[in-house]
Amino acid sequence: MFRSSRWCLLCGCGRPFSSRAWYQLLQKQRGSRKPVTDNSSEGSILSPTRSLSPEETLNLLEASVVHADGSLVAISKPPGLPVTGKPGELTLLSLLPDLSQKLGFPQNLDVIKAAVKESSGLVLLSGCPSTTQRLQDFYARCRRAGDPAATYCAVTTRIPAASEGEIRTCLKLIQVEDHKLVVPVASPSRGSLQRKEVRKTQTLYKVLDSREGCALVQLQPLTAFTNQLLVSLILLLSPALGDHVYSSRVGSVLGEPFLLPAESTLPRTQVLEDALLKKLHLQQQLAHRLPLHLHLHQLLLPAAGSPSSRTVLTAPPPPFFLKTLCLLGLSLPQDKNKQ
Repeated sequence: MFRSSRWCLLCGCGRPFSSRAWYQLLQKQRGSRKPVTDNSSEGSILSPTRSLSPEETLNLLEASVVHADGSLVAISKPPGLPVTGKPGELTLLSLLPDLSQKLGFPQNLDVIKAAVKESSGLVLLSGCPSTTQRLQDFYARCRRAGDPAATYCAVTTRIPAASEGEIRTCLKLIQVEDHKLVVPVASPSRGSLQRKEVRKTQTLYKVLDSREGCALVQLQPLTAFTNQLLVSLILLLSPALGDHVYSSRVGSVLGEPFLLPAESTLPRTQVLEDALLKKLHLQQQLAHRLPLHLHLHQLLLPAAGSPSSRTVLTAPPPPFFLKTLCLLGLSLPQDKNKQ
């Protein structure tokens, strides 16, 4: 929810937030108050056939503001947009100078937290160095305390055997032909852990809803490693919908899933069961256009003036995600409460 202050409240530095930017964000706030109707589930679940231009991506990001409080801004990015990349590539960082200008900031915004390239969801930005430092310190304390600060939601092509639990595994990054892949390590040596070639990871999960072989799963990482959440879902034998990298590691015999060797299983377009294709009104030939259904849904924020209090920042899933939930008969908890 937007707040009416035009000052940086989080760090108390008194830095003004430009009236032009605040006017723009208030306009977006008024638009966001429109009730959600069945139209939210319209449209396609497939990625567009062409990539957005830098200008189109910039306009999309400007229209995707979900929170503004002084110099703190949060947007909800689409899947496929990386935060960083090689020179000349379209990335969030390459667009930040123009985005800062559009939002009325005199200098570039800093990225504090962001959904990774393949996933959609929250990107937390700050135009105040003191606010940036305070939030970075807050998230560092959360990590040390084992307190999940980020909550993701994912649509999975199978239902995990247990409705909730914890996934602890050691992961490492390896090169397999032309691919850099994350693989689990069953018994890492002490040296590999000390050299940080292998990292211990931990993820909490909970099935929010399930129906006929599919599920909506909440994921809360307590550690940070490349593709940690996707590999964790593989270990649950429940790949994320639209995972065209790791889903090939889950095989099936007579409907029973099993794990294939991670080191020798190459990425491929996700193969979906006929029943799921029918629900999605999709042909397997178009499955490569399915975006990854992994969304950074919520982030914890420290409450202003109270080090022990927290608030929750939320970004609704994008239209394609909501359309998929509708087709599969799944719903987010808040949707259930409205029924």
